[in-house]
Amino acid sequence: MAPSGTRIKRGCQRVLYWIPVVFIAVIVAWSYYAYVVQLCIESIDDTGEKVVYLLVYHVVFVMFVWAYWQTIFTQPMNPLKEFHLSYSDKELLEREDRGESQQEILRRIAKDLPIYTRTNSGAIRFCDRCQLLKPDRCHHCSVCDKCILKMDHHCPWVNNCVGFSNYKYFMLFLFYSLLYCLFITATDLKYFIKFWLAGGRAHFRLREYLNGLPDTQAKFHILFLFFSASMFSVSLASLFIYHCWLVCKNRSTLEAVRAPVFRHGTDKSGFSLGCGKNFRQVFGDEVKFWPVPVFSSSGDGCSFPTCLVNVDPEQPPSPVGPIATAKSTAEGRQFPSKPLRESQSRLLTTAPSWSDSEGAADKDKKGASNPIMTIEHEA
Repeated sequence: MAPSGTRIKRGCQRVLYWIPVVFIAVIVAWSYYAYVVQLCIESIDDTGEKVVYLLVYHVVFVMFVWAYWQTIFTQPMNPLKEFHLSYSDKELLEREDRGESQQEILRRIAKDLPIYTRTNSGAIRFCDRCQLLKPDRCHHCSVCDKCILKMDHHCPWVNNCVGFSNYKYFMLFLFYSLLYCLFITATDLKYFIKFWLAGGRAHFRLREYLNGLPDTQAKFHILFLFFSASMFSVSLASLFIYHCWLVCKNRSTLEAVRAPVFRHGTDKSGFSLGCGKNFRQVFGDEVKFWPVPVFSSSGDGCSFPTCLVNVDPEQPPSPVGPIATAKSTAEGRQFPSKPLRESQSRLLTTAPSWSDSEGAADKDKKGASNPIMTIEHEA
């Protein structure tokens, strides 16, 4: 296909990818009109009830839209430049035949990086399209045509990859959208029943004895609003509960389908540190930021702490010591001397650099005694 034809095709695909997002935006805009104007302003006579409903509704609405916006427009993080092949390594790899000789080159490069997961055959995970060694939990998205750090899935409803940089936003989006639908369902129920009974008795010509709702337009909006909110509540509840389970297990959707493979074999719980630490890895250590759609996740997206029984012998040794907090364990792995703080600064201003972790590792080696378990810092 000609370059111009390829560009046209990609442009059409980009437009089509936005259709689900536009659909959700239209539904939300209509629900705002139906609830605020048709229900609260036109149909509710009690001023106190009206004010309370409007205040609570707008708080939930703002948080829902904020989280949805962040999920859509937060760019997924890609692997740092340290994981990309240098020009000389690319030439060396191209000269070698496909097979063990290439794996030897990749293993040599991976020794200087915090990479501990493998393919099902035990090979180094390498992306041919991006020409990089994949960090742990990183996968190539065929829609975005990029390698995404801690990729969970590509969501058509947000037209974006859900990964390390926006997984917290995605969780809050599910939570606030579910809360939004449940609140509408609960507050609309009374008026939905009133309309339903009025409609049924009208069939028997008893409408004049009922105090129905003001007009037919309001009744239509109230009826359809209740049905829509109820149906969305069921689907959102199931999806939110599933992702809560994933957070507690420290798994992505891809890892739930296919468990990560380490040097010692497949381990579906390889990244799990316990429910509390798993939750804090996504939402951060500061409780005040948990309900707010601002970035507070722990780590840099390239390396993740994990408890491993069998240590990968090809990687640099980690210090041995008692189990500590998630932050202290994250400093227990030797990394390349080249600092990565500059690359991390766009999301994490307080995360320790790899050079800091190396210094902490040397210090821990001198003072460690009576080891209980090794907590490894992994990518």
